[in-house]
Amino acid sequence: MATTAEPVATIPSFLELEITGRCQLTCSSHCYAEAGPTKGHGSMTGGDWMRVLAEAAVIGVEKVQLIGGEPTLHPQFAELVEHALCLGLGVEVYSNLYKVRLAHWKLFERDGVSLATSYYCVTDDGHDAVTGREGSHAATRANIAEALRRGITVRVGIVDVSDKQRVEEARAELEALGVTGVHIDRVRAVGNAAKILLPSASQLCGKCAHGTAAIMPDGTVTPCVLGRFLPAGSVKEKNLAEVFGGEGWARVKELIPPRQGCGCTPDEDSCMPSPGVDPCAPDCHPTNDSGCDPQTGGGACDPAK
Repeated sequence: MATTAEPVATIPSFLELEITGRCQLTCSSHCYAEAGPTKGHGSMTGGDWMRVLAEAAVIGVEKVQLIGGEPTLHPQFAELVEHALCLGLGVEVYSNLYKVRLAHWKLFERDGVSLATSYYCVTDDGHDAVTGREGSHAATRANIAEALRRGITVRVGIVDVSDKQRVEEARAELEALGVTGVHIDRVRAVGNAAKILLPSASQLCGKCAHGTAAIMPDGTVTPCVLGRFLPAGSVKEKNLAEVFGGEGWARVKELIPPRQGCGCTPDEDSCMPSPGVDPCAPDCHPTNDSGCDPQTGGGACDPAK
């Protein structure tokens, strides 16, 4: 499949690859992907993902995020990371850090690789109640500490799903461990959190499609993993350059007016704004919110597992 470059304005610098719907956790309150232990890896093959990575490198994508579900459960996870690095792409792995293989630690230590994860509470029962998996708090906390010990960059998102979570205490605990990138967000009405509501672009932070994009396990291209209800094309039907240069992508961008004055940096991550960019960071509100109020703790639209 031939790949040709399109005008820079249409090409995202950051690309989320949702390579699986499988996850050891069952976050029934908020998981955007409705992931779980019984879900599959989708219809995209390892070869499909390899091709997408190659096309991404050609058209100017700078960084990819492997996400799910739990991306490390994909049978070709390590191969995909290696391929992305060989192509000169930066790689972030968004893992629940519940279980980490020794071989994966070696992979995470590679130059150009970083980690992101989700955290919910300072207590075992509080965290485990959100994830639906007993022991997940102790495991994730221990693996965050291990990653930092190994010198691996780790960013952490806290989704405020309950008034009993004590999210500020969780933030303080993570910072005490040495995590410098901690972001708190409210629940977005997507996936498990949608309940009876229809998903809406008002739930997005406003940076989706403007420098960012995501690819679903079936090859559908969307503005971000949370914007999965806004399909813009398929990498099974067209190459990435054709998708981002097409009418479908243009229409999706029009549906998400870009936010101004808030510290989202989609080149680093479409859903967890970088800390310290401006007075509004790390809190970046969705497009239907007015202004930036760092006291609200909302808007990072953390893709939690």
